[in-house]
Amino acid sequence: MKSRPLVYSALLALLSIALPALASEALWQELKAGGYVVLVRHASTDAGVGDPKGFKVEDCSTQRNLNQRGRKEAERLGAEFKKRGIPIAKIMSSRWCRCLETARIAFDNAEPWAALDNTFDKPERRELQMREIRGALAKPITGGNIVLVTHGVNIGALTGLYPAPAELIVVEPGVKLNAVGRIAIDP
Repeated sequence: MKSRPLVYSALLALLSIALPALASEALWQELKAGGYVVLVRHASTDAGVGDPKGFKVEDCSTQRNLNQRGRKEAERLGAEFKKRGIPIAKIMSSRWCRCLETARIAFDNAEPWAALDNTFDKPERRELQMREIRGALAKPITGGNIVLVTHGVNIGALTGLYPAPAELIVVEPGVKLNAVGRIAIDP
């Protein structure tokens, strides 16, 4: 886990409230060093909550998918990572099509991981999935950052923060996943 002075962490948190653009730049610089977990909420979809009746994880036509704005957000997300030279050790995604598409547009690939699947309609599975994620991220990260593309409800359960579509929540690895900041991605 990264070791940074308490004053630095407090300053970054204060900047993210007072001066979001400046805080975002500082956070991008931190990501260049690697060792973080980047939680990404999937990009924008057509309005709605959850998935339509008849949802099947293996059939995108039964799901709520990215809209044109969402595809642009995903492109911008990938462009920001490339432009800034952010190293990525691994990319994993919920098996839901909107998450996989976000990851594939932004990063060209993603490893599907059931632990990142949407728990909105399955609150009984939420704690089990969150334990699995926390356990997998308990050790320090080497070789870049780990990017996890998932759903807002899952990010909220892990961090207490609820991101906008395509927004990044950057956390330090560990069982607790301490948030160090967030970055909004506009198309």
